[in-house]
Formats: sequence, structure tokens, C-alpha cells
Amino acid sequence: MLAIVIPYYKLTFFEATLASLADQTDKRFQVYIGNDSSPEDPLPLLYQYKEKIDFRYLKFENNLGGKSLVKQWDRCLAMTEKEEWIMLLCDDDTLSANCIADFYKYLPKIDGADCNVIRFATIVKQMELQKKSGLYAHPVLEKSTDFMYRRMTNATRSSLSEYVFRKSMYLRYGFFDYNLAWHSDDRAWLEFSEFKYIYSINSAHVCFRLSDENISRSNFRIKEKNQSTLAFYNFIIFKHILKFKRFQRKELLLVYEQFIYKINKVNFYFFIRVFTLLFINLYFIQSIKFVRRLLIHLNKNAHST
Repeated sequence: MLAIVIPYYKLTFFEATLASLADQTDKRFQVYIGNDSSPEDPLPLLYQYKEKIDFRYLKFENNLGGKSLVKQWDRCLAMTEKEEWIMLLCDDDTLSANCIADFYKYLPKIDGADCNVIRFATIVKQMELQKKSGLYAHPVLEKSTDFMYRRMTNATRSSLSEYVFRKSMYLRYGFFDYNLAWHSDDRAWLEFSEFKYIYSINSAHVCFRLSDENISRSNFRIKEKNQSTLAFYNFIIFKHILKFKRFQRKELLLVYEQFIYKINKVNFYFFIRVFTLLFINLYFIQSIKFVRRLLIHLNKNAHST
């Protein structure tokens, strides 16, 4: 019923990932490992786990992740067979020993709530500082729009590995191919859930490893990340803003506005679209404040140049 798909490239922390799978108290899962033509051969390590984990391994002839991480995910996901649920696990993240057991434990409730997206609680391990965060937990049943509002206003965090999703939803919507796959997973949880509910399992957790080797590190390809963030924000603000609660729309418009100032993408088109959204949502005072902030920003930029 459950496929755990690992797009493999880095060997550094891969053994910890495999060990966490071997330590699962419930072994009802199939592992698929797709090697993105990595220069670091995982086979000697995989050989040590062949009796502990039921896995299927494929090395692709060409590296695809360097051009498109989403396309690398797609060809790894294509390795799966008839499993109904999928976890896309990064090659440096780990699961608590009860993750799979608790997935099956809560599956009747998940089906009863008609949820297509599940998430585990998370712990962030910062390798450079050698410390772990506290547990990031979530409401057991939460609208995906409420979650995304919390995410975009920095009230919570999220990463790819902590989610499980129905394969049927992936086949329907796919992961949108943003550069560096930055926000591709965020968009997927909205679309895969069809803007309905996400079910959280807080009794088990995924450990997300933050190191100098992953894309999430600060100051890594900032321009490309900003491009992807802008595209994702455009998707939220100009296509789906009405799916959010009224008070959330106001805050999200402010988040979008501040991001535009940060990356210096102010233009007439931006002004018209934001002002129109504020006005039609009857945010009259906010519309005036928006114009004032925009003029201050333009004046400040004019003086700095």
C-alpha cells in the first residue's frame, strides 16, 4: 500500500536514511531508489541492507536533477507499481521508528476524513551547529489553505520528506516544475489535497537534515529561489486567493507586496493587480496604505540611485 521513493544523489547521510527504514517497527512498505547518475556509488552500502529493507534500485544513465529536480522526482516515482500511497524521501532525511506503524494505525481515520495528503511531525537537525530543533507539530485535521497561510507568514515550516500522498492525486496534478523544485512541494500539497484537508500524524516524526549539501541552505542560488518564489506567490495570489479566509487574504497580499519590494520587481502591472485585489475585497484602508508604502519604496529607490 505504501511506496517510499528515494531520489538518490548524495552518499554523505544516506546510511542514516537507510538505517531509519530498517528500524521501522512495521515493514509494510516498498522502497524504490533512483540514482541520478551520482559519482558516489551507493551499492556497497545498499548491499549491507539487502536483508533489512525490501528495495528496488535503478541507476539512471544521465543526471537530470542538475537541470530539473522535479523531472528526477518524476522518473523515480515512475518506478512505483500498484501502491496507493507514496512518500518521497530525500536521501539525507530519517524517519522515527514508528512512522510506518502510525501511518497504518491512523489510515482508517485518514480515509474517513477523505484526505489525500498526510504529514508527520518534524524535527530539524542543523548539522553545522550540531543541534536539533523541538518538534514541529500541526493540527490533526487542517485545511491546506490554513496551513499555507501559516507557512507563508513564517508561522510553521515544511519540507518534502514529511509528507505521504495518494498516487492518484500525483498522477492527476503532478509536481509543478519550479526552478530548483523550490515551492514545488508546497504547491503540490494544495493541489493534491484539492484545497481541502491535510491529516497530521504528530505521534511520529521525520528528521529533516539541514546541511551545507542541501538546497535549503541559506545563500544558495538566491536569484533562482526568488524566481521560483515569485512564480509560486503569483499562483497563490492571482489564481487562488479567494480560497483563503478574508483575514488571510489581507496578510498574504502584504507578504506578496513585501517580497516584491525585496526583489525589486515593482512595476505598473504589480500596482494595478494588487490595488485591484485590495479594492474588490473591500480593503479600502489597506488600499490607501498600499499606495503610501509603494510611493515610499519608489522614493527611497530613486534616492539610492
